[in-house]
Amino acid sequence: MENNDKLVIIVGSVREGRFGPVVGSWVAEQAGLHGGFDVEVIDLAEIDIPLALPSASPKYAGDGYPRPAGMAALTSALEGADAFIVVTPEYNHSYPASLKAAIDWHFTQWTAKPVAFVSYGGAAGGRHAVLHLENVLTELHAVTIRDGLAFPNYFTAWQDGRPLDPESPRYAKTVLDQLAWWAAALRSARNAAPYPA
Repeated sequence: MENNDKLVIIVGSVREGRFGPVVGSWVAEQAGLHGGFDVEVIDLAEIDIPLALPSASPKYAGDGYPRPAGMAALTSALEGADAFIVVTPEYNHSYPASLKAAIDWHFTQWTAKPVAFVSYGGAAGGRHAVLHLENVLTELHAVTIRDGLAFPNYFTAWQDGRPLDPESPRYAKTVLDQLAWWAAALRSARNAAPYPA
């Protein structure tokens, strides 16, 4: 199945020695095998994301929102995306500050677009982080996908850049199938009429 839906995979951790790029690379590979998306990976460690925000809300400022020049690639990717996968670890039962800052610098770029999650961590596999992300992204009028991938105890569950669970590719395909369905449906809806935010 071929279409023009653009999938942006966001690697959310910027911590030294992070595992996120390994997971992000595998997810991008699975998305490529799926064949339903044009895939772009955005690594937040490569983006200038200040924690201090302008006084105006990005919801109302529109194209005039004063983002740093180093954020242009992220903003452009989010704007052009039809769907997202957020790859996140779990820090202290939530997700990284880098990811929250990247989300908060934007608003309309998330609106009426589907978001799936791939998480990793200790015993919980990053699920606490995903629960918090679902709440935040719902506030931005994104559509969060129920199914996701979680990798508990990733430090023993992966080898040579791949999960050891042989079912992982099948789970990934389920997530990507659902994401493709929502991407097509929401793109058609956005094209038919402006979203009433």
